[in-house]
Amino acid sequence: MTHIRRFWRRSAGAASGVFLWILMLAAPAGALDTYSLDDLYRLALKKAEVIKVSEENVFVAEMGEEKAYSFLLPRATAFGGATRYTEDKRNNAGSLVQPLTAATWGVRIDETLSLSGRELTALGIAKDSIERSRKDLSAVKEIYLFAVAASYFDVFRARRNVEIADANLERLGKYRDAAEKRLKVGEVTKTVLLRADGELSGAQSDRLKAANAEALAQANLARIVGIPQGFELSEEPFAEGELQPLAYYRDEAEKERSDLKSLEIQKKISEDQVRFTKGSYWPSLSLSAGYAGADQNPASSTINRESLYGAALLNYPFFEGGLRNAEVKEAMARERQTKYFYEDLRKAIGIEVESAYLEVATQKGQIRFLRDQLAYARDNFNAVSRQFEYGLSSSIDVIDANTLLVSAEQKLAEALYSYQTSTLKLKKATGVLLKAVAGSRG
Repeated sequence: MTHIRRFWRRSAGAASGVFLWILMLAAPAGALDTYSLDDLYRLALKKAEVIKVSEENVFVAEMGEEKAYSFLLPRATAFGGATRYTEDKRNNAGSLVQPLTAATWGVRIDETLSLSGRELTALGIAKDSIERSRKDLSAVKEIYLFAVAASYFDVFRARRNVEIADANLERLGKYRDAAEKRLKVGEVTKTVLLRADGELSGAQSDRLKAANAEALAQANLARIVGIPQGFELSEEPFAEGELQPLAYYRDEAEKERSDLKSLEIQKKISEDQVRFTKGSYWPSLSLSAGYAGADQNPASSTINRESLYGAALLNYPFFEGGLRNAEVKEAMARERQTKYFYEDLRKAIGIEVESAYLEVATQKGQIRFLRDQLAYARDNFNAVSRQFEYGLSSSIDVIDANTLLVSAEQKLAEALYSYQTSTLKLKKATGVLLKAVAGSRG
């Protein structure tokens, strides 16, 4: 039985070793990371420096609220001190004038408030600043996400151009071979073959240009997202959505644009700034209370060893050389500036939404016609190519048909990827891109 158990253990060990060896052989060597568009969104939001800067702005605004809140709370101060003199001194009557040692200690609480409530106004401004910073952060995220999406679709647009260039090379190679065969049997002249060689060389040049454009697009995407080069992308399925009326997107932008909401908050902050500045005309009330202790050695007969006290002080600066008046006018000018900025942004957003809307509508309308054009161009090229092989069409007919086919393929590819980019651009223009991305990620 012992020998049997040893045999089974050795057999199981050998089998597991063979299984691991098979797995190692089956595993792809140097498999590349594959990212979907949603993966790129997630990485961009996590790594982008410009987003981190905006996040720090939110943190700074939160600290501003804590600072504003601190001005509403009293200040507590503890103090203490000790003094040693070279000698104690007395006057002629024998009363102590200077002790040998003296010590004082105590605690004091101070509070200063403006009768206009400026401190509460400042706290409200600080809270609004936090919300404004968050809206600015959302706007920055939307801009960055659109840049990621545009670069993502640029990669696939470039890849499609490479595929079109490869297909063009294959067609022109067959055309060149057919021209050579017809030249050998004397059906065409040498110029036909030379024309075919020239077109083939031009196609090779176009293919190289397309490959370099693809490499550049992928490098640009890696830079924007912050990932190392050498990765694969999973392509988003093409989906042609329904286009709502333009008024729908205008209303959506009015409600959802983060930068517009940020300026709305800034308008309120500017109004509060005017009220805060005008509060400097009001007097301020200072309150204080404390405890003080003292000790001497030797002690005098008049020493006050402990005391509790409270004080109130009303301050009213009635002349400061026109400073407050200038500060109020400056705050009012900034309030007017904010209103002008807000109205200008509303108009700019309206133009941006309309431009993105028309771009989507244009690409959406073109796609159907370009698909038809591609089908016609492909059928035309196939027919002309067969006719050329049998001497029923000229080399110029073949080149023209091939040029039309390449142009149709490129235009359709451009329209398809431009449509996907423009739909995201419309979402960014209406301020719902970040919400859509967050919804797709669950």
